[in-house]
Amino acid sequence: MSPFSHRGARRGGRLAADWAPDSWRRRPAAQQPVYDDPAVLAAAVAELTALPPLVTSWEIELLKGQLAEAAAGERFLLQGGDCAESFGDCNSAAIAAKLKILLQMSLVLVHGSKRRVIRVGRFAGQYAKPRTHPTEERDGQVLPAYRGDIVNRRGFSEAERRADPQLLLRGYERAALTLNFVRALIDGGFADLHHPEYWDLEFVRHSPHAEEYQRMVEAIADSLRFMETLAGQQIGELGRVDFFTSHEGLHLLWEQAQTRQVPHREGWYDLTTHFPWIGMRTSDPGSAHVEFFRGVSNPVAVKLGPGMTPEWLGELAERLDPEREPGRLTLIHRFGMDEIARRLPPLLEEMHRRQRRPLWCCDPMHGNTETTPSGVRTRRFERILGELEQAFELHEQLGSRLGGVHFELTGEDVTECVGGARGLSDADLGRSYRSQVDPRLNYEQALEMALLIARRMARRGP
Repeated sequence: MSPFSHRGARRGGRLAADWAPDSWRRRPAAQQPVYDDPAVLAAAVAELTALPPLVTSWEIELLKGQLAEAAAGERFLLQGGDCAESFGDCNSAAIAAKLKILLQMSLVLVHGSKRRVIRVGRFAGQYAKPRTHPTEERDGQVLPAYRGDIVNRRGFSEAERRADPQLLLRGYERAALTLNFVRALIDGGFADLHHPEYWDLEFVRHSPHAEEYQRMVEAIADSLRFMETLAGQQIGELGRVDFFTSHEGLHLLWEQAQTRQVPHREGWYDLTTHFPWIGMRTSDPGSAHVEFFRGVSNPVAVKLGPGMTPEWLGELAERLDPEREPGRLTLIHRFGMDEIARRLPPLLEEMHRRQRRPLWCCDPMHGNTETTPSGVRTRRFERILGELEQAFELHEQLGSRLGGVHFELTGEDVTECVGGARGLSDADLGRSYRSQVDPRLNYEQALEMALLIARRMARRGP
């Protein structure tokens, strides 16, 4: 039988006959672009379907095993990257900067948590974004909303806002180029983590915890040099790391086109990414998105916002992970600093009542977005940190475990979030605000956040 033949989706060692990569089409599909010419769209999807996969099934299974270990407290998940990738940012400097900050943050977290860290980048596919409103109005002209570079263009003209099927192929090319460069960097030693003295820590001198940060970095350097001296050589495990990709599984034709079966494995794999997630806007249990992702063998995450109820979450868990497969389901809560204490406990209690042990992760970014009096979207460092601190405490109090963090960040010197050791204010936002959609932590803020998380984990235990 051909590896691309239509068999059912794998379910804990058996195949479900009621699922196929296109069965989502029979369900309500939110947040999907409208294309003018179905024939042109079909041709682009057919071409995308014939192209090689972006990731492999064995990489996906490796990640799933590591996520299972994180849910058991043996690892910690660090997931981060752009809110929405731009085709224009597919260049060596931008990719290397994002990889660098995630690697540095992971080393700090390893030191603080005394656990191995799973590194997952929000890139090589984060090209589609959900929209609250399907249209945008400027000066009396109403046009379709910008839905990400894989759908349409940012410019405000009828031609630019028209959904273009060729952008699906452009997105594939950009994702492939990004993945190729990331893999080359890691294989070439860019991920060598035993030289933290090379880090840019100028911001540390602005922090009230400056001496503590410096001691931590020096301790990391001393520990790694000790291991290298003891081994008598550079330790390969520190020079090369596992690195995985993730994106919101929003554009279902894009996901379906790269979903296939592979030789010697049962089931279907979404080979656009290792780790797709479902956003709140598309997480109705009867929706097309839940229908699609219930059938793939990838680990799947779900974002949980303030509107999520215990009953809703329970039904999602049953649909997405009926066999309770270790590493299959990650729940990423994003309530905001003011809401987490009220919203999170009922969901933890529901999963406990159902005797489920998903991997719990905190996204402290989205619930803390605000708009300045001048109309600029931003996030405040102290509120992001405040939600994280509450997340750790609430999980501990309720007998659960926070097993990961999820950030929107960049390795560049942008000014999109305020606060942090450098003390960025609203007035600084105009200096270097480059985000296409949501504000991101810059290099200094991201590394400071990792240092504070590590400080907390080292002090209180994971």
